[in-house]
Amino acid sequence: MMRLWGRKSSINVQKVLWCLAELGLKEGQDFERIDAGLQFGINRSPEFLKLNPNGLVPTLQDGDVVLWESNTIMRYLVRMHDKVKRFPTDVKSQYSSEKWLDWQLASMWPPLRTTFLGLTRVPEAERNYEAIQKGYQEANQLFGLLDAVLATQDFSAGNHFQIGDIALALCVHRWVLLHQAFPEKTGPKADLKNVTRWLKQLETQTHFLEFADKELNIVV
Repeated sequence: MMRLWGRKSSINVQKVLWCLAELGLKEGQDFERIDAGLQFGINRSPEFLKLNPNGLVPTLQDGDVVLWESNTIMRYLVRMHDKVKRFPTDVKSQYSSEKWLDWQLASMWPPLRTTFLGLTRVPEAERNYEAIQKGYQEANQLFGLLDAVLATQDFSAGNHFQIGDIALALCVHRWVLLHQAFPEKTGPKADLKNVTRWLKQLETQTHFLEFADKELNIVV
């Protein structure tokens, strides 16, 4: 049985859990999940560091394969465990999704991460509100790029759901929650009608709502 280390409140663990659900794989039946990180600890133990020297979650063990990095784990799961043919595998669809996975990590998440960590992990007296708002406004602009793409297609990679949508949607969801919880700190949220439509579509056609945060996990 596969093992997945990571707490459900981690956005990167949420990606993997959502992907597993889309593949029809169930916790306790097809894989074991072990809470790790933040209040659960474990991730700095010698045993864990042998699996993932970064000391981060998620970490996946599938037989003699051990992986970290959430987007890589999703790629692996689709390649090895998509028995239900949930995700298209043609070259155009696959690599149209791949570019969004890389964009999410390299371009989109860094500014939003500044806002998220600043408001949910840093004590209020130590917060850099200028950087927090700057990160959020940069995220507005970046999600505007996604909105323009979604004006002409159902999903990020075309007209079929892909793992690129998983990585993007969980970040967009946190972008929404941050503004709801801290509107005066984030500044205005861009009104992106196509992104809103896409999220509603994911809510009704995928397992999105099972794994997206219901509220921000604030740990200060």
